[in-house]
Amino acid sequence: MATSVRPLAGRRLLVGVSGGIAAYKAVELVRLLAKPIADGGAGAAEVRVVMTRSARRFVTPLTFQTLSGHPVGTTLWDLTQESEIGHIALAQRAEVVIVAPATADLIGRYAGGLADDLLTTILLATRAPVLVAPAMNPVMYAHPAVQANVATLRQRGVVIVEPEVGPLASRAEAADAGPGRMAEPAAIVEAAEDLVTPKDLAGLRVLVTAGPTREPLDPVRVLSNRSSGRMGVAIARAARRRGAAVTLVAGPMEVPPPTGVEVVRVETAAEMAEAVLGRAEAVDAVVMAAAVADYRPVKAADQKIKKVDGEDGIRLDLVRNLDILAELGRRRRDWRTAGRRGPVLVGFAAETADLVHHARAKLAAKGVDLIVANDVSAPGSGFGSETNAVVLVRGDGTADERPLAPKSEVADAILDRLRELVAEA
Repeated sequence: MATSVRPLAGRRLLVGVSGGIAAYKAVELVRLLAKPIADGGAGAAEVRVVMTRSARRFVTPLTFQTLSGHPVGTTLWDLTQESEIGHIALAQRAEVVIVAPATADLIGRYAGGLADDLLTTILLATRAPVLVAPAMNPVMYAHPAVQANVATLRQRGVVIVEPEVGPLASRAEAADAGPGRMAEPAAIVEAAEDLVTPKDLAGLRVLVTAGPTREPLDPVRVLSNRSSGRMGVAIARAARRRGAAVTLVAGPMEVPPPTGVEVVRVETAAEMAEAVLGRAEAVDAVVMAAAVADYRPVKAADQKIKKVDGEDGIRLDLVRNLDILAELGRRRRDWRTAGRRGPVLVGFAAETADLVHHARAKLAAKGVDLIVANDVSAPGSGFGSETNAVVLVRGDGTADERPLAPKSEVADAILDRLRELVAEA
């Protein structure tokens, strides 16, 4: 089954907001959940919001109603509202329940099985998976009672999105170090996506490379390229979300790595080669999404190269870097000759013309299983873009064209094919 649509797209979600200053972050959370994928959202989910009485002191229900397009639940005791919404109907309709922020009070009442307002009643009445994002002063979060309540919820299957260490709203709290700040909305969305995604890659070990490499010319300048790392990060995130154990070998990327993966930082092509080749035989698949420099200076200058008056230019002597993908293909042939399976190999081909022709040639020359080719000169498909249009060229030469789509969708399409290749290996 293909999984190339973001997992929250079109789902029925319920967001519970309790009374803490982090309630303002819930506004962004609802916005992300309700926005279409094309606008950077999670896929236009159907979002219903329930607020506690204290939450309404920080954000008005009208704000959430405007963003979600649905009435906001606030009380069990308004007969008109109850007849229109219905706490049991909300509990039964929700496919995922997200509580953000979750205060110490809300966590305690939920762990204690209390149902004294609309939100806690729904939490006890739902069969949907529940995700809780705590937010409070770090000293409060560290208190044994709060930690015991959090542990109780975990034992019952509730997913806890751990709070972060960072600046707090209150100046009086600035000196209190430790986790307490609510996770960012994007991290909560990602945790919710993890919760509902089928774990069809569970048990697989996947190594992904991402970003550019940098080859030093002198202490100031480098040879590099325009790769941002977005495609590799999208693949690593999607593979981890689908249950794989993921190692991300990352050059100097413009984007942060996803949570829950092993990250190996590298700078040069030689460092990336060492990191990849040293781990390749122990994994089930290698996805080489990084844009590795083909050449490096024969010798980097010890001091900054200075301009010389009267000279029109300088000469750079370059030498070829190791072709990591070709070396992987060669080593795999040796491993298979020795009776070891070796990983499935996926390479990328950034081209500006004749995509399929160049991809087929690269696939045959490097001895890999799949080439992902994209035209980096096409609108929306270049380095740094949030979208991509690719052609998946397989070992038998067949080509599967994928239209322009968010890189998260492209990543899942690549992983769908990778899963088939691992099963066939």
